[in-house]
Amino acid sequence: MGTETYITVPSFFKCPISLDVMRSPVSLCTGVTYDRASIQRWLDGGNNTCPATMQVLRTKEFIPNLTLQRLIKAWSDSVGRYAAASPPPDPTLKEVNESLRRLSLEKDDEIRLEILVRFVKDSDANRAFLSARKDLVPMLVDIIAGGTRTTTRIKLVLLAIKILDSITNGGSEGDRKRLSNLMLTNGGGDCLTAILLAIQRGKLESKIESVRVLEVVSSFDAKSKLLIAERDEILTEVIKSISTESDPTLIEASLSFLITIAKSKRVRSKLIAAKTITKIKDILLTEETPSVAVTEKSLKLLETLTSKREGRSEICRGDGGRCVEGVVRKLLKVSTTATKHAVTILWCLCYVFGEDKRVKETVERSNGVTKLLVVIQSNCSPMVRQMAKDVIKVLKVKPSASDLVAYETKTTHIMPF
Repeated sequence: MGTETYITVPSFFKCPISLDVMRSPVSLCTGVTYDRASIQRWLDGGNNTCPATMQVLRTKEFIPNLTLQRLIKAWSDSVGRYAAASPPPDPTLKEVNESLRRLSLEKDDEIRLEILVRFVKDSDANRAFLSARKDLVPMLVDIIAGGTRTTTRIKLVLLAIKILDSITNGGSEGDRKRLSNLMLTNGGGDCLTAILLAIQRGKLESKIESVRVLEVVSSFDAKSKLLIAERDEILTEVIKSISTESDPTLIEASLSFLITIAKSKRVRSKLIAAKTITKIKDILLTEETPSVAVTEKSLKLLETLTSKREGRSEICRGDGGRCVEGVVRKLLKVSTTATKHAVTILWCLCYVFGEDKRVKETVERSNGVTKLLVVIQSNCSPMVRQMAKDVIKVLKVKPSASDLVAYETKTTHIMPF
């Protein structure tokens, strides 16, 4: 290989649509930032949702993110002598086909994988082309399974995971089943060990890609979820990633994976025992506002964990009810989806089970009564509004004069999300 210098671009400088460094970052009403040209093409195509969160947009107007633009400019200036260098030329279809034909012959595999990485990142058409190659995924899985032998092999693993992440996200159920069987049935232990090493030793981008691949692998059936969850080290590393100090994209990917595997009752118990609820509480209470997607996924995972008695006990009794306070804080503050999850959590804790009076006291103390009154008059679904009524009913508290004043004020300015 040559001696070219490659620049690692901070993930939040990249447009979620084009994956390129943003030239003119603008933020939608959902709080997600895109490059102006990319999001304009998306909206001009007749779409009315946020591409990252798939929320319906209440307005298609966007606001220039001047702070991020200044950060990108400062970063670009600091690496200017490298950024000005010409990137490697896009690989030709002939080079790609030759790389596929000779892949896994051991010699020069790193060069061939890098050709495929550049090709797959170039366009959706390229990703579709490689996804259709039925021989590619088995070869990538073989590379991952053999990736724990040497440092050189670990580099191959990271490249193989990068390609898998690009071609399997959004794949069909058949594709997910095939990948799951390949990674978990045939030498699955080696594959999971290699992915664990990628999460532990890889750079930020590799960690995110590894967690996303794990989610795809675990999404097929209950058995795949259990096989992955039984690897305690993997759970430990992913749960560690939802720290408030982690990169937002890594937090979101980790939460999404944990939500997927938490569909299994046995996995929920493992997540609760691993203090996942404490991590979620920290996200909900952090002074720095998390992204809409991170907040929604945090609440969704917490809602899932309330189905277990030990989960409810951890939420109610841990750290003086601070987790419940965090849930109340997010009512009407983030999105319709976040409010739905928050109300459902309170409904489970107060109405369905109601085994701890401290939860009710925390809801009242955190101005929850006023917020629930507003939810009843909001544009949330009838089911969510009914759950809010149920919670108020079991609180057995007559709204105070200040509650009613706040209620009347807020119902004239209900957030349309």
